[in-house]
Amino acid sequence: MKVLGIMSGTSMDGVDLALCDIQNTSKGYTASILKGITVPYNESWRVRLSQLRYQNAEVYTKTDVFYGRFLGELSAGFFEHMGEKADLIASHGHTIFHNPKQSLTAQIGDGATLNAYAKVPVVSNFRRADVGLGGQGAPLVGIGDELLFGEYNFCLNLGGFCNISSTHKGKRIAFDIAPCNIVLNRLARERNLQFDENGALAEKGTCILPMLEALNSIDFYQQRHPKSLGREWINKNFWHIVREYDSSPLEDRMKTLVQHIAFQVGKTMKGLTENPLNTCSVLITGGGAFNHCLRAYLSTETGCNCVVPDDNLVNYKEALVFALLGAMRIQNVTNTLSAATGASADCIAGSLDGDFSLLTSS
Repeated sequence: MKVLGIMSGTSMDGVDLALCDIQNTSKGYTASILKGITVPYNESWRVRLSQLRYQNAEVYTKTDVFYGRFLGELSAGFFEHMGEKADLIASHGHTIFHNPKQSLTAQIGDGATLNAYAKVPVVSNFRRADVGLGGQGAPLVGIGDELLFGEYNFCLNLGGFCNISSTHKGKRIAFDIAPCNIVLNRLARERNLQFDENGALAEKGTCILPMLEALNSIDFYQQRHPKSLGREWINKNFWHIVREYDSSPLEDRMKTLVQHIAFQVGKTMKGLTENPLNTCSVLITGGGAFNHCLRAYLSTETGCNCVVPDDNLVNYKEALVFALLGAMRIQNVTNTLSAATGASADCIAGSLDGDFSLLTSS
């Protein structure tokens, strides 16, 4: 089937829409990106999303509906502009709260409203079923990485947070490693930039060793997987360390964050394999894959064969995986792995909105 995968990450650079061809064959699932676009957030949406966790219940509920309408209108416009149709929409939504220790994860983008405006059946709300079973609810890409990119030893996504998936002791695991673009972009805004293009600012900097040591000593990095991160965690545990060095040049702080991310990735990979890392391959996607400085440090810290695919897969891999998860949901196939999230059981995750009669009958 043709599935429109929709992804909005914590870095809040925009909404990714990827029309994907999902096939379930005798040899397993295949998936390809047919067309994709990223719609940048305007300042109004960026502020609204970043501040929503501080608002009251009425504002939260209204924004959930308005954001669903926004995604529905984007989807309808995408179909019209591309001259394409989809059988299904699989929408991740935008995460506002994520604290699985308190059984809480919340992604706005009301599926019923999205369906009403896009006129296409919708699968959304992928994370809550896993959290209800005691899991982290994130990251969910592990099963997609196993089915679609199993030839790589590791799949590394450099998005708002960097997360990794790998087959470890016979099971596919996936977890968050560290903040990534969400903190790099915060620093870039000091220069009125949305992001550090190609890592140019970081490249000019010099590492601040006390800052690097303080970041590397954060308790989260000593915890075993499964584990996941949210915006709340950054504000409570991470950002105050960065702010202690506000008087240092921006380039130096940026370089320090890049080295911190690369160090944590390298340490994580070493803990997931008994093989020498220089015999391993890692697929790198997400916006951080375009950061040349970060990529250089990742290559140094890991020694792996770091594979950066074509721009389509770099930009839309997570949207592609959620398109796959949506298709699996319609077919009542397990799409969330407890080995990755720590839940008490695997599950079939995703809420349904719209008329699925044609899909289920076929």
